[in-house]
Amino acid sequence: MDWVRGQKLGHGSFATVNLARLRRQTSPFPPLMAVKSCGVMRSSSLMNEKLVLEALKDCPQIIRCFGDCFSYENGEKLYNVLLEYAPGGSLADKLKNSRDRNLPESDIRRYTKALLEGLRYIHELGYVHCDIKLQNILLVPNGGVKIADFGLAKRGPGERNENFTGCELRGTPLYMSPEIVTVGEQGAPADIWALGCAVAEMVTGTPAWHCYDMSRLLLRIGVGEDLPEIPKSLSEQGKDFLGKCLVRAPSKRWTAEMLMNHPFVSDDQDFDFNEEERTKALISPTCLFDFPEWESLVSSSSSTFTSRKYSPESGSWSVTPATRLQRLWSDQCPDWSVTKSWITLR
Repeated sequence: MDWVRGQKLGHGSFATVNLARLRRQTSPFPPLMAVKSCGVMRSSSLMNEKLVLEALKDCPQIIRCFGDCFSYENGEKLYNVLLEYAPGGSLADKLKNSRDRNLPESDIRRYTKALLEGLRYIHELGYVHCDIKLQNILLVPNGGVKIADFGLAKRGPGERNENFTGCELRGTPLYMSPEIVTVGEQGAPADIWALGCAVAEMVTGTPAWHCYDMSRLLLRIGVGEDLPEIPKSLSEQGKDFLGKCLVRAPSKRWTAEMLMNHPFVSDDQDFDFNEEERTKALISPTCLFDFPEWESLVSSSSSTFTSRKYSPESGSWSVTPATRLQRLWSDQCPDWSVTKSWITLR
C-alpha cells in the first residue's frame, strides 16, 4: 500500500496519529485513513492492537484495520498501523462540545446498543477490550459508533497474551471494576462495568466516580460496598440497565448478550440516525484518536501485583484487598487527574 503521511491529529507519550492519504486511488482501500505510529522499540502495544483488530475484523461496530508497515522517518524506524478514519471524533469530544455537556437519552440508547453489539462480538471471540471509555468510542459518517484503541486488549482468562507478561493492571482507573483493583482479574465482566461507567458519564457529562485522587479512588472501588451514583435524570429503564452493569460481584453482572435484550436498548425502538446526526458525524473533530497513556495503564510488576482469586470456601481473598491496594499505591503511577487534558494538534 502506497500512502503519504498527512497532518498530525494528536499524540500521546508513545505514539502519534496522522491522516494518511493513498498516492493512487485505484487501491481497494479508502483514500483517507488514520495512521498510528510509534518507534519500533516501543511498539508492543501497537502491535497487539493490530493483531486483535485482525481477529475482530468482521464486526461493524469495531474500527477497521487496513494493515501495518514499517517506515524510516527522520532517522528513526517507525511501526505504523493504518486504521479506519472516523471524522466524527470520539464520544468524549461530542460530550465536551454539546451545549448542555450531556447527551439526550435517545442518543445514549442508540450508542449503547451499538457498543453492546461490539462487546458481544469481542467477548464471544474470547477477547477483553480492557479500556472501554468515551475517548475510545468513535463516531463514523453514518451516525453510528465504533469501538477503537485495542492496545490494551487481551485474550480472556486462561489464555496468555505474548505482548504482556506477569500480573497486570490495565485500563483507566475511573472505569476500573472492583475485581481489577482487588485481585487483578480482568475478564469480560470488567468491560461491562466500564460500559456502565461510560453510560453514566454520557448522562451527566461527568465521570461516574466523583473522585480524582488515585489512592482514594482505588479504595472506593476496591474496598467496601460503594457504587458509582446512578444519575437521577435517567429513565427507570436506564437506571435498571446501569444496575445490571454496576454490580460489584463480576459473576452477578449481566453479560453483553443479556444486556442486548434489556428494554433500555431493545424496547422496539427505531435506532436509525436522522440526517442531522449523519451531518454532525461528518464534521471534522478536534482530535481523531485520544489515547493518553497517562490515563490508560498497563503495569506488569510481578512483585507488586497478584492474580490470586477469591475463595468461596473460605470466604476471603488469598491476598486481601487492603494489602493489594497498598501495593498499588507504592508502584510508579502517573497523575490520574482528568484536568490534565490530552495534547491535540491541528
